[in-house]
Amino acid sequence: MHSKQRGTSKLLPSAVEAIGCTPVVELNRLTHGIDGRIVAKLEFLNPGSSKKDRIARQIIEDAEREGLLKPGQAVIELTSGNTGTGLAIVCAARGYHFIAVMSRGNSTERARMMKALGAEVVLVDQCPDSTPGQVSGADLERVRQRTIELTAERGAFRADQFKLEGSWRAHFKNTGPEIIQQVGHIDAFCDFVGSGGTFAGCSKYFKEVDHSIDCYIVEPEGAAVLSGEKPTNPNHRIQGGGYSMPDLSLIDSACIDGFMKVTDEDAMYWARQLAKVEGLFAGFSAGANLAAAMQLLKTTHSGKTIAILLCDSGLKYLSTDLWPE
Repeated sequence: MHSKQRGTSKLLPSAVEAIGCTPVVELNRLTHGIDGRIVAKLEFLNPGSSKKDRIARQIIEDAEREGLLKPGQAVIELTSGNTGTGLAIVCAARGYHFIAVMSRGNSTERARMMKALGAEVVLVDQCPDSTPGQVSGADLERVRQRTIELTAERGAFRADQFKLEGSWRAHFKNTGPEIIQQVGHIDAFCDFVGSGGTFAGCSKYFKEVDHSIDCYIVEPEGAAVLSGEKPTNPNHRIQGGGYSMPDLSLIDSACIDGFMKVTDEDAMYWARQLAKVEGLFAGFSAGANLAAAMQLLKTTHSGKTIAILLCDSGLKYLSTDLWPE
């Protein structure tokens, strides 16, 4: 299990071995006066400042083991920035050239970070009716098509975070077990869904540990297609997920206990509260997860323990209106 490796030696051979084993913090200041507790796993403390470092490592290691990735071959993937950053780190340590394909609608910090880590970053223009800084499903489709073209042109290995098993296995093998080891017991888990890998892996592990643990998918208000709604607001502001993709193959419907919707305003409000009240500087999706957890704590799960992930660092969104000057 990857999560054990960080603690086995004081000296690590590379940044790859620093991935995982992130701490969990109880948000007792934000939940003061509310019956129950929220525990947050600080995934922004991974080397690439996001949870996606975990799947980057798992996907590359799986591909090496299965002979799908050859020495000297390029690696390519579409990304909103976090998976690309994780892959840039792993590829740098393992000696692969990495190509990140990204929409211009994503924050500029993430593109600059990937370039600094040695990645080749290909930016794809948004659709004419898209809002700058808000990546829609149509924008992501443009990125997907460009990724397919470049994969063929470069003879690259496609580290497909939407389809490869490593996207959920990383969380089944490591993230989920870490949470149970650190917290002891949880009653519910809620997760803002992008590719679906985090929810898929964690929910599968939690259900094996205790089938009564409730697992909720979090979606943006107006783009809750996984719950069966037609999108009315595909250009929402919560970066990193909510792509209006109803067919996320990684997710097992048997592990879904419900769906929750979060507005742009609530996601941003709770991300800011995390920073001001708890001293935890995280991004849009962390705010969405916290907003959903607060909904649960104030309604159906009063008195319970709810686990969430703080998916990435707020430093990646300084150019957005999440952090007004």
